[in-house]
Amino acid sequence: MKYDFNRIIDRRNTRSYKWDQSEKLFGDKEILPLWVADMDFASPPAVQEAILRRVQSGIYGYSVSGDSYKAAIAGWYRRRHDWEIQEEWISDSPGIVTSLSLSVELFSQPGDQVIVQSPVYYPFYDVIRMNDRKVAVNPLKLEAGRYVMDYAQLEELMAGGAKLLLLCNPHNPGGRVWEREELLRLGELCLRYGVTVISDEIHCDMIMPGHKHIPFASLSPELSDITLTTLAATKTFNLPGLQTSYIVTSSPELKQKFDYKIKTLSLHMSAFFSPEAVEAAYNEGEEWLDELILHINGNAHYAISYLAGHLPQVKPMQLEATYLLWIDCRALGLDADGLKQLMYREAKVAFNEGSVFGLEGQGHLRINLACPRSVLVEALERFTGAAAAYVTR
Repeated sequence: MKYDFNRIIDRRNTRSYKWDQSEKLFGDKEILPLWVADMDFASPPAVQEAILRRVQSGIYGYSVSGDSYKAAIAGWYRRRHDWEIQEEWISDSPGIVTSLSLSVELFSQPGDQVIVQSPVYYPFYDVIRMNDRKVAVNPLKLEAGRYVMDYAQLEELMAGGAKLLLLCNPHNPGGRVWEREELLRLGELCLRYGVTVISDEIHCDMIMPGHKHIPFASLSPELSDITLTTLAATKTFNLPGLQTSYIVTSSPELKQKFDYKIKTLSLHMSAFFSPEAVEAAYNEGEEWLDELILHINGNAHYAISYLAGHLPQVKPMQLEATYLLWIDCRALGLDADGLKQLMYREAKVAFNEGSVFGLEGQGHLRINLACPRSVLVEALERFTGAAAAYVTR
């Protein structure tokens, strides 16, 4: 392979949210962190070169994104996802969670129910509750080792008055790629009951071989017009520190409300380095991404096989998308505090403890696979070695 994803890059003492907080968050600076969703890989060379050119200009003034930036975004989704995005559908936002929070504020009223499909990315709950809305949980069902939607219970929520849905597509933490038929069935319910969809598709580029991401808004013009999609290059190309994302919607009404709020908060200015980085990533980073996906897929297969051989009591989900492996540890008989004790005190490793993703996540862990294989091997050895004691009790 052209790119070396097994090279160790020491991120300690770099103000890393992931690597420089182990003692503060988990009580031990020697803990191996495989939790928060950023990658331990250098971004594509083209991105590094674009940022360096920007740095070398020496003047860091107010900036605009420019037409080429939106053209790069539209071209990427046309090539990778067969989705024809008009450039006028795109608006910038500082981050995905910012877009989710603003959307809850703009497209629902205080006290309204907002649907989430649990277990799900934990900020979904925050942006609902902190905007004085109510979380309406549509729990995912486990069938044949993968999550599926409970359409009957979902329809009950919609018929009961819930008019906003936060969709996670692909699903985090379950790693599901929702299939066309599943999304069409969901869309039919949304159209029937007048539900607006905020579709978080930040992980849409991290799709494992044999699967294909379907943008929810690409299914039909009718669904496109009730959907605001939150997107970013940050997960794909390891750019989260640049604080850049964008929304896409074909609905003039949704876009006008979103843009007005962004301007009201004075969040409309372009970040100095972000457009160059995003443009370089989308125009020149495709080969890098293709090789990265093979590395992540290899890490997933390794982890699943290792756990089957060394701790068969825990059950990983097959990874279809994202670089986050979801494992069912309920056979260990530990509650949330017990899992934290096992990880932080005994195994000296940090995964995400599952209850933060909702009630249905209790007894689960989420492992970040976006690391060199040697780091993953060490983390799994630490975890299975410590967990073995609970199996024999």
